[in-house]
Amino acid sequence: MAQNLRQQISENIIDVLKDINDPKPVLVTREPFNVTELAITQFPAILVTPTTEDRETITMGQGGVGRRMGTITYTVRGYVRGNDLDKKRSDLIEEIEEALDSDRYRELIASGVIDSQITLIEVIERMPPLAEFSIEYQVRYNYLRGST
Repeated sequence: MAQNLRQQISENIIDVLKDINDPKPVLVTREPFNVTELAITQFPAILVTPTTEDRETITMGQGGVGRRMGTITYTVRGYVRGNDLDKKRSDLIEEIEEALDSDRYRELIASGVIDSQITLIEVIERMPPLAEFSIEYQVRYNYLRGST
């Protein structure tokens, strides 16, 4: 159950970020890439990766069945290229924040997502014509362990 929910959460985040309009990201993926090898036409680019997952038991039941709580932390890395990099970077950060905050349940409340939020935004220094940032995004969920 939890693994399927993790997949659903990741897919939802990717879908939501693909729908950003201004600036419209060209590349949104979970697959790592070398940003210096991207074509100019592939910017803005976004990479979403799960980085950590914390778990705790909420209730214990017989036979190993019990309710568990999990928090997945995702890193959302954004890349822009060209002139006016600070503005482009800031605009993309703002759009990502608005897109992710539009539904804090990731359309998965029935599946157990109980909250999500951006917890950190970090600007990463790069030489022009590239600019980069990293957003830490946490999704909290609960599920029934031991159910089939």
